[in-house]
Amino acid sequence: MDALSRFDVAEYNGIFMVIIESDLLPPDASVVVIPLLSGYPAVRFLNPEIQFNGARFVLATRLITAVRRARLTRRGTVADQGDAITRAVDILMSGV
Repeated sequence: MDALSRFDVAEYNGIFMVIIESDLLPPDASVVVIPLLSGYPAVRFLNPEIQFNGARFVLATRLITAVRRARLTRRGTVADQGDAITRAVDILMSGV
């Protein structure tokens, strides 16, 4: 199992996922992620465009889920885009 940190991109069944769970939480077998998808319908701020490995993806915030850590393979990080990701989760939870 790869070590995973907040805003890392991991692959699960051929889909890139952004780890959004805080590194301050105690370890668990699962981690909270949001998929990065091409062609996903975007809502301003809720679904920011994320650049990763030279490609553009949409953060599919409403598809937030938990995945077993052992099923994920770390592929990189989008920590430089963490503010947009955090804003998207805030909008999902509060609506503003």
